[in-house]
Amino acid sequence: MKQTNNKVDNRGDDNADNRAGRDGGVDKSVACPLLPLKNIPVVFENDVCIVFNKPAGLPVQGGKGVRVSLDSLLVGAYSPRPFLVHRLDKDTSGLILVARNQKAAVYFSGLFASRTVLKQYLAVCQGRPRENSGVIRLSLYIKGEKRQSETAYTVLKGNGEFSLLCLELGTGRMHQIRRHLAGIGCPVLGDDKYGNFSLNKSLRKTRRLRRLLLHASRLVIPASPPVDISAPPPDYFEGFVTAAADMTDAPGKKGFTREDSMSKG
Repeated sequence: MKQTNNKVDNRGDDNADNRAGRDGGVDKSVACPLLPLKNIPVVFENDVCIVFNKPAGLPVQGGKGVRVSLDSLLVGAYSPRPFLVHRLDKDTSGLILVARNQKAAVYFSGLFASRTVLKQYLAVCQGRPRENSGVIRLSLYIKGEKRQSETAYTVLKGNGEFSLLCLELGTGRMHQIRRHLAGIGCPVLGDDKYGNFSLNKSLRKTRRLRRLLLHASRLVIPASPPVDISAPPPDYFEGFVTAAADMTDAPGKKGFTREDSMSKG
């Protein structure tokens, strides 16, 4: 297996047009420049998969109004074209795995669908959850159907203003982390759909908040031995992480496991 450590600045263009109003003061247009694939960091690759560190603002897949996506960039850069096997929201930065061939795509799709791959996220949210760790169990409506949903979390840093959380999905509903944190009164900073719009607008002026502060930070792929891949959050997290000043006793430097969280939920 080959691991690469490309260091690429994936920050957006802060001179893009301002979009406020319902966006809560967060300028979505600055989230991602039209980068060629070579400027998107590869953090791990072998003969069956590639793991990219996707910048915020880049859609994974094409659709209406999408000029460029990770999928479209793959078409021109690889032959044969790699396959998408899981998703990451456009405004979420972080790790995403693609399969190099159809056989690998079937294998990895099964792993992600069965929740065998451990996926962890970092988020900076408003306020602080009541407990230092636990499980958020809130049902979510998906296409009009009520679905059970679980998100485990641990507070890594926190004060009364902001908190840095490590999160793991027990289920994989659309926008689950964002909706769950908003549901307990701790919305993700920069969330223009479920967040605190007035706070986002204020932070845009006082702390230059430009993006959703949610990052897919870690993947652990079952193998012998397991393949453990991590990527730190983008630079624009730094000021907000510093603001969440008081460290708490978090279990381990790399976060927590689902088993740890379920036992405390």
